[in-house]
Amino acid sequence: MTDYYEPITYQVTELEEGWLVKTVLQRRLGVSRKLLSRIKLTERGVMLNGERVYISVAVRAGDIVSISLEQEMSEDILPQPIPFDIVYEDNALLIVNKEPGIIVHPTHGHYMNTLANGVVHYWQAKGEKYRFRPVHRLDQETSGIIAIAKNAYIHQHISEQLIAGQVSKKYIALVHGCPQPASASIDGPIDRDPQEPHRRIVTADGYPALTHYEVKACYGEGALVELRLETGRTHQIRVHMTSIGHPLIGDKMYRYLGFDELNEQERASMNALDALIDRQALHAAELGFIHPLTGEQIVFSASLPADMAHLQKRLN
Repeated sequence: MTDYYEPITYQVTELEEGWLVKTVLQRRLGVSRKLLSRIKLTERGVMLNGERVYISVAVRAGDIVSISLEQEMSEDILPQPIPFDIVYEDNALLIVNKEPGIIVHPTHGHYMNTLANGVVHYWQAKGEKYRFRPVHRLDQETSGIIAIAKNAYIHQHISEQLIAGQVSKKYIALVHGCPQPASASIDGPIDRDPQEPHRRIVTADGYPALTHYEVKACYGEGALVELRLETGRTHQIRVHMTSIGHPLIGDKMYRYLGFDELNEQERASMNALDALIDRQALHAAELGFIHPLTGEQIVFSASLPADMAHLQKRLN
């Protein structure tokens, strides 16, 4: 017997009387064509007043249109008891404050010790069936807020908000030097470095990338910077801050760009700061979006992790 998640429902108004079920689903519940094609084939996928119907049926005021998604599991992800910090959870979302050093999703050659392994174990221990669907990614060494959707409908809605620029993301970084001006935008297209394909660079032929930064505190050799993204390119913050001469402290991949051009004292100072933390000092401090089920704007936040707080104290 197939198990389903709790139905997502909508009550038809007088203005919508005569609409097709398909129109209600697409315009009011925001169901994509791809998802609709999938759920209408299931036994309880599309219902009208508790009865299965074709999506071409017309509705009347007061009717209840609902969709139900089949329960899923990430059968390709092995459950593993990895502790993680839960910021928020409901029947649609799991919001996690990811620790630095944890990979979000298993990759080739790295099937265990990821956030996904821990989350799948956590759900299974509670007897719940969900597929691991992160709405966005964080680098392995970047800490902070990450959203995980519990079904395809929730994932679709938040992904659409990301594409439309309706998701707010705030990051905190500790960088070398003190950027001037104290508040500015970095508009620099990003693409792969032809010399080092795993690394990104600012290049005129790259993909559009826009980062807004504001210096919150200067400590002489370093600064605490708040950043907001208009786009979500790989390594965007790390690349952009390096491009203006202020790489993230501890960033082993990007801080060496231009390193040879520094004098001996400047290099020694940079090395000394990088030795204070074993990763790039970057934290996803805040994430905000519209909840797909309630329609309310929600914002989640996470304070600086211990290693960055320690680094900030040493700089101060």
